[in-house]
Amino acid sequence: MAQTTPNHKLTVSGWAAHDATGVITPYVFKRRVNGDNDVTIKILYCGICHTDIHHIKNDWGNTMYPVVPGHEITGVITEVGINVKGFKIGDKVGVGCLAASCLKCEFCRNSEENYCDKIQFTYNGIFWDGSITYGGYSEMLVADHRYVLHIPENLPMDATAPLLCAGITVYSPMIDNNLHRMIERRVGIVGLGGLGHVAIKFAKAFGHRVTVISTSPSKEVEARKLLGADDFIISTDPKQMQSNTRTLDFILDTVAAPHSLGPILELLKVNGTLVLVGAPDKPLELPSFPLIFGKRAVKGSMTGGIKETQEMLNFCGENNITCDIETVTSDKINEALTRLAKNDVKYRFVIDIAGKNSSL
Repeated sequence: MAQTTPNHKLTVSGWAAHDATGVITPYVFKRRVNGDNDVTIKILYCGICHTDIHHIKNDWGNTMYPVVPGHEITGVITEVGINVKGFKIGDKVGVGCLAASCLKCEFCRNSEENYCDKIQFTYNGIFWDGSITYGGYSEMLVADHRYVLHIPENLPMDATAPLLCAGITVYSPMIDNNLHRMIERRVGIVGLGGLGHVAIKFAKAFGHRVTVISTSPSKEVEARKLLGADDFIISTDPKQMQSNTRTLDFILDTVAAPHSLGPILELLKVNGTLVLVGAPDKPLELPSFPLIFGKRAVKGSMTGGIKETQEMLNFCGENNITCDIETVTSDKINEALTRLAKNDVKYRFVIDIAGKNSSL
């Protein structure tokens, strides 16, 4: 189903899934030549996101095969279009989930391109020219500069890559709920995984007291000692849950498995907010009484716009925040995807696209 235009003249090596078995194999395809508004990027690293699994297996029924996944991309600019300002050859840059939007709607004008009705993603999307987008499991990328981000010089390119999806996914709702402007609040993080671990880092950097809420008692040591969490609640322990009723101001739920929101809502103070960033494949149980009797709110949040994502990266540079990663070579992509499906990673996989020759 590969779809290109006559402008797609660049032969690129990458890795793709060709059917719903989700097996990734080497794949050679075409990218467009660098346009007036584009930058060409030599990809150094690409994070592996759980979304990649959904797409390669067609879990959501919208995969256009062959699909080249990857929307946590870091690399170096090798070519710059004549209309491009703010980027130059040699710049360390990143590309996240967004490849194109309408540029005209209220959300695009308000730097919330991620909520544009016409948003197209870095892979498995349809670009402005009608071609299918291919992601970061490849050696290079041509991207419109309006969706490209500067990487702070002090941040390593490998551990920064997952910030472009996982990082902004947890950062955005914290900003939306003004946690960056508040004095110490009690913040709960549900789930200690790829999203949860970086959420702890952001909440601590904002100056808040962090409580991790998890089904796994074994994660308490790493939550406290490795990531700096202040408190830990085992969500399957009724006594612990009861003793922490109405103690938290804000909760970020990162869990992608079906679960009841009722017990979690009871942890919130009156007027507290629960934000969902995990995406379970089945509806969540949402009882009304914890909402009514606590005047509580439940919201959802996705990634962020380009302006906010750049602000996040700058904040990470100032506070030396990166993701905890395990780096894999391209021949281990399938193994990493299998392990990720079993949550067997602390906390994000990153593909070393350029190989050991890269020193960034």
